[in-house]
Amino acid sequence: MVTSPEVLTEPRPRTAGAARSRGTGPRRGAAKGRSVNLFYLPAAALFLIFTVYPLVRGVLLSFQKWDGYSPDTTFTGLSNYAHLFTDAVFTDSLLNTFIYGVGSTIIQQIIGLALAVALDRKMRGRTIARAIIYLPVLVSPVIMGTMYYFLFQYNDGSINDLIVALGGHKLAFFNNSTFAIAIVVIVNSLQFVGVSMVIYLAGLQSIPAELHEAAMLDGARGWRRFLAVTVPLLRPAFATSIVLNLIGGLKLFDVIKVLTGGGPGYSTNSLSTLIGVEYFDNQDAGYAAAMGVALFAIIAVFTLLLNKALNRRNLEA
Repeated sequence: MVTSPEVLTEPRPRTAGAARSRGTGPRRGAAKGRSVNLFYLPAAALFLIFTVYPLVRGVLLSFQKWDGYSPDTTFTGLSNYAHLFTDAVFTDSLLNTFIYGVGSTIIQQIIGLALAVALDRKMRGRTIARAIIYLPVLVSPVIMGTMYYFLFQYNDGSINDLIVALGGHKLAFFNNSTFAIAIVVIVNSLQFVGVSMVIYLAGLQSIPAELHEAAMLDGARGWRRFLAVTVPLLRPAFATSIVLNLIGGLKLFDVIKVLTGGGPGYSTNSLSTLIGVEYFDNQDAGYAAAMGVALFAIIAVFTLLLNKALNRRNLEA
């Protein structure tokens, strides 16, 4: 018996009852979509409560005069923002914030990339070495700052004890703002260099081995192969690492409070620590809120511009 092709290819009509019996009807699909959307509600509620609401409250508070404790507030308009442009302490803290952010970012990229290249090779103990380098990231910045404080403190500090044992004189590291700022940058960089290392390791391991082999056949070896093959293909890793490190450095708080306390005077404060000083010590919550809004705007603008620049370079490459 021969069956015609039309019989084999012609689809059978599906009835509405069959569609409903298999659960593919429009009502069943809409109900399923609504039930899935319910799972977003807890995350959305937490985001609104702990992110959106404090942000809105902070912006509104920046237009008011408030001591942070009493129920009475006074609307002052843009006076808090106008004060930012005439406040020398704010200007110095803003400069320190850029130093912490940019300085830490540069150091972490250099050391992180060097460690990633070294530990990407086949060698004994590289897994343990990676874990040891990344371990400080898991430590609280307060604990890390306390550990380094005992190294650099004037009395009974390990570094000063070593200097005295070698016949030198003690150094008051934290009494000099230049030394203190440099120490904060170094400590923050050493703690979070593991983040850059992991990002660059992921980027290196995503580069096909055939490209390195082709470059070696063309005579590119050592630094020439690294600059011609590795660096261009690490552009996405560069973008991710730089943005994350820069954001972390611009909002640095814990290490500064533990190591220097913002001193001597206000000379080592970042905007984050100065906000705490204005709110709790000077009891000027409105002005502190204006500083917080300014810090938020600075980080947002820096991040957007940096992302745009890095993405443009990635597209050009």
